[in-house]
Amino acid sequence: MSSRTSLPGTPAPMHAWTGAHGNRLCGDSWGDPSGTLVILLHGGGQTRHSWQRTARSLARAGFHAVAYDARGHGDSSWVNDGDYRDAALAQDLACVVRALGKRPVLIGASMGGITSLVAMGEGVVDATGLILADVAHSAFEHGVDRVRRFMARHTEGFVTLDAAAAAVADYRGDHRRGHVSGLSKNLRRAADGRLYWHWDPRFLESRTGLSERARRLAQCARRLCEPTLLVRGEHSDVVTAEAVQEFLALCPHAKFIEVAGAGHMLTGDDNDAFGQVAIDFIRREACGSA
Repeated sequence: MSSRTSLPGTPAPMHAWTGAHGNRLCGDSWGDPSGTLVILLHGGGQTRHSWQRTARSLARAGFHAVAYDARGHGDSSWVNDGDYRDAALAQDLACVVRALGKRPVLIGASMGGITSLVAMGEGVVDATGLILADVAHSAFEHGVDRVRRFMARHTEGFVTLDAAAAAVADYRGDHRRGHVSGLSKNLRRAADGRLYWHWDPRFLESRTGLSERARRLAQCARRLCEPTLLVRGEHSDVVTAEAVQEFLALCPHAKFIEVAGAGHMLTGDDNDAFGQVAIDFIRREACGSA
């Protein structure tokens, strides 16, 4: 990893675990450790901080919420061989679950949802339930390409936090910029003085083709027997209505909810609404087997 420093006010991680290949995984936790364990996995290019509001809501509801940075993201270490494939991410998740010592409910957004689906569908992790945040077995290529273009477009960094906020607002189609103080947690300052997203650029190089991944994830969906909830943002350009119907056919016991007004960045677009959906589902479907 190149030498980059955190911005003032960026919180240090509360916990660190060892991943599947000796890599360091950093995370935070909220709530009572004796409560139902809920592990939250962020999307590609994001960090554990994207789950902070949802995690706090879960903690207030009596759950033990844990969010960690995936390998190559946030405060977690970059891996020397550049292996950021789904299997490696699922193996890291298994390491965190073993360290925490109890069966979790998994909540995954985008990449984190794929990690969770692979981990459960291929028997890598024994979980009590699964919530997929705007991710299914297949993805709309145009939406995925838009995400990848956004990530690749800004590898040269930003001069200011405002410039980074403008880039995010442009991607979301919402020019009401969010608080730059929150965004600063996901950026690091390099020796050249510019601000860079804190994820390994090689992450984009190790992504699996969409058709190959869809076949694998479809098999994982068929194998699910635990309570499962698919949550789609109404305006998502990554998960289509057709993909939702296909997923529900693959996994007939799964439930489905659509969040009005939200897009692919579902947990950021309407974080509070998603948090309440998650709490209701876990209480109703997944608490009894934890």
